[in-house]
Amino acid sequence: MVTTDPLLGRLVDGRYEVLERVARGGMATVYRALDRRLDREVALKVMHPHLAEGAEASDFLSRFRREARAAAGLTHSGVVAVFDQGIDGDMSYLTMEYVAGTNLRRAVRDGGVTVRRVFDVLDQVLSALAAAHRKGVVHRDIKPENVLLVADSDQVKVADFGLARAVTEVTATSTGTVMGTVAYLAPEVISTGRADTRTDVYAVGVLAFEMLTGRLPHPGDSPIQIAFAHVNADVAPPSSLAPHLPRAVDDLVRSFAARNPDARPRDAAAALEVLRAVRRTLPDGVLEATASTAPRAPGGQAPATPAPSSTALMPGVPGVPGGAVVPAGPQHQVSTPTTALPAQPGYVQPYPAYGGYPGQAMADAEPPRLDKRRATGTIVTAVIVLVLLVLGGLWWLRGDRVVQVPGGLVGLPVAEAQAELEAAGLEWQVTQEFDDTVAVGSVVSTDPGAGAVVARGDVVQLVESKGPDLVALPGNLVGLTEADARAALADAGFTVKEPLSTDYSDTVPAGSVMASSPEPGTQALRGSEVALVVSEGGAPTEVPSVVDLTFDEAVAALTAAGLKAEKIEEFDPEIPAGQVVAQNPEEGDEAHRGDTVQLLVSKGPELVAVPDVVGMDRKDAKETLEASGFKVDDPGLNFVLDDTVSTQSPAAGEQVAKGSEVTISNW
Repeated sequence: MVTTDPLLGRLVDGRYEVLERVARGGMATVYRALDRRLDREVALKVMHPHLAEGAEASDFLSRFRREARAAAGLTHSGVVAVFDQGIDGDMSYLTMEYVAGTNLRRAVRDGGVTVRRVFDVLDQVLSALAAAHRKGVVHRDIKPENVLLVADSDQVKVADFGLARAVTEVTATSTGTVMGTVAYLAPEVISTGRADTRTDVYAVGVLAFEMLTGRLPHPGDSPIQIAFAHVNADVAPPSSLAPHLPRAVDDLVRSFAARNPDARPRDAAAALEVLRAVRRTLPDGVLEATASTAPRAPGGQAPATPAPSSTALMPGVPGVPGGAVVPAGPQHQVSTPTTALPAQPGYVQPYPAYGGYPGQAMADAEPPRLDKRRATGTIVTAVIVLVLLVLGGLWWLRGDRVVQVPGGLVGLPVAEAQAELEAAGLEWQVTQEFDDTVAVGSVVSTDPGAGAVVARGDVVQLVESKGPDLVALPGNLVGLTEADARAALADAGFTVKEPLSTDYSDTVPAGSVMASSPEPGTQALRGSEVALVVSEGGAPTEVPSVVDLTFDEAVAALTAAGLKAEKIEEFDPEIPAGQVVAQNPEEGDEAHRGDTVQLLVSKGPELVAVPDVVGMDRKDAKETLEASGFKVDDPGLNFVLDDTVSTQSPAAGEQVAKGSEVTISNW
């Protein structure tokens, strides 16, 4: 029967359209989705609903937000970018960079991986972890499923930073469990529930062993067996299963996967230095050898690589406080492993072809293990019961020296939480941080988390809520350009809601902010979105015809259309003063409300004072009048001996239109 995922085709939070389901694990289901707002594909990780149910729901949501913010702050080419986190109804989700390709689990399963590629993958994983460790972020759930191999390239990306912590510290409170994949959990996480940067280094050591040999260092029939082996057994040299590997590779893997955290590199950056130093010593013959293939004994079968493909929860057991995590689905299948033949006395295994160490004795063979096919259900059950009894006894013997961090502290007033810790025999330190879900003065989180086993008298870090981180919005956004408004909001700790809204405005210039929400000057959460409305200028309008109207009539017509008028005057001998001669833009052109229309307005004819030419020679008088813009009518008598102008009309000094005719006479 085909089951349809109810999220397929759904629009999450009004933004993310779910296209297909990609994977499902113990913490979440991953979908390929389309971000409609930014028109890009994203990976949508939806946390399983049971994590946010019951009394610990608010604790989970608070931790989920905090860890998501921390992960989003990681910027490194080897880290899968976290874009957004949110809650839609009862669904908590993350959106992340969508990485097309495969994961390390499938690559190891397919085989054919060279030692060179193993070192390349480890180099990129440690580089990503080093960036996280520098920011104080511990991954806590390094496993092949969280190491992504980008399609059509050699690039590696690490996913799911911080999520294991958010889930672990809540599930430990409510169920006494620890989140993670048990095959890669460091001994200290299994025994105390505490993790630091060296915990990630241990998981990388297990990854290295698995990639080099094709199997896990501690296979087992049950999560308890595997967890017990991590705590009580050292990781074997990889060369015991892949004899072509030199001692330097053995030392590298066993250093990373040392049971004692103090014996490991202090963090991923230190581990990366060791990795690169070892790689420089390896000749091409070793680097080009195929890894991920366990050795075969004559007639034997290579052991299968267990595939803990999803993270699940293992109930806590005495002696393994907080429990551990197991892969969901079928348990590891343990086939009969092929063991290396014991070296004969005095026999030395040289590695001339692979750059090995001359004189290095062959690794001791692992003792043969019981073939699962010959093990009965009774024996398996007896082994599990025996382990439980042994661990229970250890728990009983240590009970007077160790205690569990009390549950239910998150949400309590700090004073009450301190009293709970004191009653449990623990000390405390208080730090403060802003939180928008936990009341002021109450506990946001504890470190170690609830249910962790610690020594009596240890210090538990209490994070006290300072309430929401409220800051005042800038009060001067309206009228600013969009760029200036964005800068002002960023300086105040806010982001701009996308996409921007736009509207027409008769008063705010195009490209400037005309409104914002929340209102300027009000208090809002730091980092929250502010909606801006940006002006597109005035709305489109058609320019009316105002030619031949008086200027006042033209202004009234333009104002009714939402336009402004600019008056330009010039003399016109034919158009009466005050009448519009021309306009720009012309009638019927499109403009925007608030635009200006230029109006050419007649000043009527230009008036000029008539020069006084009486007494002048007729010729000089004519030149003077024409120079002043007048036409000259000269009906003078040439036979008169006196050629001087005796009369003129209009009279001297009279204001007449420029170009008018002036009559002169010498009689």
